[in-house]
Amino acid sequence: MLDRLQSIVDRYDKLSELLCDPDVTSDTKKLREYSKEQSDLQEAYDAYNEYKSVSEQLADAKVMQNEKLDDEMREMVKMEIDELSEQSAKLEEQLRMLMMPKDPNDDKNVIVEIRGAAGGDEAALFAGDLYRMYTRYADAQGWRTEILDASVNDLGGFKEIIFMITGKGAYSKLKYESGAHRVQRIPVTESSGRIHTSTSTVVVMPEAEDVEIVIHDADIRVDTFCSSGAGGQSVNTTKSAVRVTHVPTGIVATCQDGKSQNSNKESALRVLRTRISDKMREEEEAKYAGERKSKVGTGDRSERIRTYNFPQSRITDHRIGLTLHRLETVLNGDMAEIVSALTIAAQSDALDNGEQAM
Repeated sequence: MLDRLQSIVDRYDKLSELLCDPDVTSDTKKLREYSKEQSDLQEAYDAYNEYKSVSEQLADAKVMQNEKLDDEMREMVKMEIDELSEQSAKLEEQLRMLMMPKDPNDDKNVIVEIRGAAGGDEAALFAGDLYRMYTRYADAQGWRTEILDASVNDLGGFKEIIFMITGKGAYSKLKYESGAHRVQRIPVTESSGRIHTSTSTVVVMPEAEDVEIVIHDADIRVDTFCSSGAGGQSVNTTKSAVRVTHVPTGIVATCQDGKSQNSNKESALRVLRTRISDKMREEEEAKYAGERKSKVGTGDRSERIRTYNFPQSRITDHRIGLTLHRLETVLNGDMAEIVSALTIAAQSDALDNGEQAM
């Protein structure tokens, strides 16, 4: 591992030289490419330099411990060794995590699909709560959100909503959200005050790039129809809504939230391309991964991954056994603790299964 870390340091230093080279600074493509590469190496570079510094201090302290010292100085050196040893162990664990193979999709934008499942209107209302949770979390991260398609129920919830989140690292933070989310509360439609259990499903997919999935015109069927929704001059008057079907796979994408047929077609194609990519990735993972499940689940859309219990203000992630008693703040977008816990669990599981590159 240390050899790999040293090669990262060497490459980082080389990139620093290249980024000062006039031939590179005058070439926009190379400048962007080298800057991104150095940015990707930054965390490991800083952690390794800190680890080397701590290791040197620890070695010096151990040498000093063998010298003739009075009792007070010996106790001070011992305390320093204990402190540095703990710091070194933490940095070593951090470096082991950083050396794990990185998911190539981590930095990508995501397309999120939320659907009301079991529970009728209450499930649709909960789908709306989940949508607000993710958009508020995205706002806190400085990301941009855009609705691609939505089907609203009579109470203002979503039977289905599809939206894009644009921002660096969006997939790395949201990829563990796919699955069935369960809510336990008294629905607004319940007159007797009984607690109901409903579910909504979430699918998070990394946006597929044009170069990854090529869709030929001959393989798609495009249908147009009148938009339906909350209002607007074009609703139910012009055929601006677009449904695109990928004939070879039967995968369909619909968009009606744009102002024109062209913009809706473009958005529908983005969703279609991502769904095709997601299907291909699932098939590939199933081929090689078999039935093995990690602590954070397989991402199977049928899994119940989390419960939101309103009477107890409790949210529980069943995959890692995490329970928080601040449901309202989480639904307001404060998801950082959950995201961090899921990420750490996934990394620890990968280490336990020997998937880290040493």
